[in-house]
Amino acid sequence: MDESFLLMLSNLLHLQNSMDPTSSLLSSAASVSSPSLSSPSPTSLLSSSTSSAAPLLYFTLASLLSFLAASKSVHSKHKPTDKRAGSKNHPSENSAPPDNAAYSVAAFRALSTERIWSLEPPLRDSQWRSLYGLSYPVFTTVVDKLKPHIAASNLSLPSDYAVAMVLSRLAHGYSAKTLASRYSLEPYLISKITNMVTRLLATKLYSEFIKIPVSRRRLVETTQAFEELTSLPNMCGAIDGSPIKLHSLPSDQNGANLYKCRYGYPSVLLQVVADHRKVFWDVCVKAPGGTDDATHLRDSLLYNRLISGDVVWDKVINVRGHHVRPYIVGDWCYPLLSFFMTPFSPNGAGTPAQNLFDGMLMKGRSVVVEALGLLKGRWKILQDLNVGLNHAPQTIVACCVLHNLCQVAREPEPDVWKEPDESGVLARVLENEKALHYFGDSLRQALADDLHQKLSSR
Repeated sequence: MDESFLLMLSNLLHLQNSMDPTSSLLSSAASVSSPSLSSPSPTSLLSSSTSSAAPLLYFTLASLLSFLAASKSVHSKHKPTDKRAGSKNHPSENSAPPDNAAYSVAAFRALSTERIWSLEPPLRDSQWRSLYGLSYPVFTTVVDKLKPHIAASNLSLPSDYAVAMVLSRLAHGYSAKTLASRYSLEPYLISKITNMVTRLLATKLYSEFIKIPVSRRRLVETTQAFEELTSLPNMCGAIDGSPIKLHSLPSDQNGANLYKCRYGYPSVLLQVVADHRKVFWDVCVKAPGGTDDATHLRDSLLYNRLISGDVVWDKVINVRGHHVRPYIVGDWCYPLLSFFMTPFSPNGAGTPAQNLFDGMLMKGRSVVVEALGLLKGRWKILQDLNVGLNHAPQTIVACCVLHNLCQVAREPEPDVWKEPDESGVLARVLENEKALHYFGDSLRQALADDLHQKLSSR
């Protein structure tokens, strides 16, 4: 029995004895120097107090006080004495605030398995896009394709939850620190999961969703769509480069000026080729932001495949005696070659036929400009890339894969991110390109003359 309780009980009984001497209960304890150790048991006290109601009253009060004291003592024993003890013994006391509960695994599971089917599809997909940048059906497609690879990584989180977490970061541009506080995880774990998911998107899904149009069916579809837009035959894609702003560079980064783009901020250079649907069929991220477009092109796998004849487009048309294979259009920052058509003049100084050609070519090129604007508008992390430099290329390519998924699924297009006005130097022709340049120049003139005659006769 608690020693403090016995002492309190003894004092109460002493008080009772002084009030009612005829029913003394302390005669046997009068000579004991330590009443707390020699007090009679509660049973004997209760049985000997039947001659008076006062002892029973005091016993009842003492029991009540002892119960309260004991309850307080038990509670204090279990109460954490410091923050570390609290997190170990009582996770609920160190749990996330109410706002964080909305981002827990349980909340995500309720949203994705219960609430999602109680909503009308337009409302459901709108809510999903606001959270993760794409509709629920497209989200499930991504999860299904990545799930086997994520499972093989032994990640402790559910695959769909991990993908949703990374998509929210890509769609809104959140930093690892922001997501860590939101999901009650460590920032390094957020970065690790981001790197894993973006690497899988950039490697496992790239070949499925980013393909050069080599089949005749796709070539015919693409060239016909571009011809309807520009009146130029056999155009199969439009190329452009865009600097992806880096949030920061390592302080010990050698040659940091190499990353400073023409707009003045540190970046890496993205090169894409898009078709008429604003779907990318080639993506390259191999150069710092200070690199010019022509140099980046020449370092790309696409250029080397075209130069070597590895890519052969089996759709040849005859234009004024010239055999014209499918070609890509770009601005004057790219070299004029047999498979790359560029404007005659950046300032409209050509002949009427040449200026007309330039206008139509730039109209075809506008699809890649819009595609890049959609890419940065939908995946806002590309507006200020807050990942490590080593992981920047895979993050950019992952966003391009997701962009294609959204375009093929005909997801609503977000507000287009507006790039500053184009500026760049006229690309020079290398010695090993002169034959291709000469052939490209004659093809361009034939296309311009044919276009001018065709539109003038209407």
